[in-house]
Amino acid sequence: MGGTPQRDTARRVVVTVARTGGVAGTRREWRVEAPPADAADWTVLVTSCPWDRPAAEEPSGADRFVWEVRARLDDHEYARTLGEEALQGPWRRLVDAARGRGDTGARD
Repeated sequence: MGGTPQRDTARRVVVTVARTGGVAGTRREWRVEAPPADAADWTVLVTSCPWDRPAAEEPSGADRFVWEVRARLDDHEYARTLGEEALQGPWRRLVDAARGRGDTGARD
């Protein structure tokens, strides 16, 4: 998994974002399977993320969120785990889009 995503518009785009941690330690998950009419926009969101760039070292501490971001563009899969401090720029845009449009689930 991983690698630099292709820039061509994917026919099938699936994005899953999970957030764990926080005071309650709850896991929340959002999943989006983009309709064909929106695939180009979601492809741009996914390909703008630096999937191959090494993650910056995160400050440790209690009650911090950890984000698991997974994306599938046709047959290519990408995955990254980020601390809340790293959730900036293209990562923030992708996560916010998935949270705004995705089916959600909470698990204890």
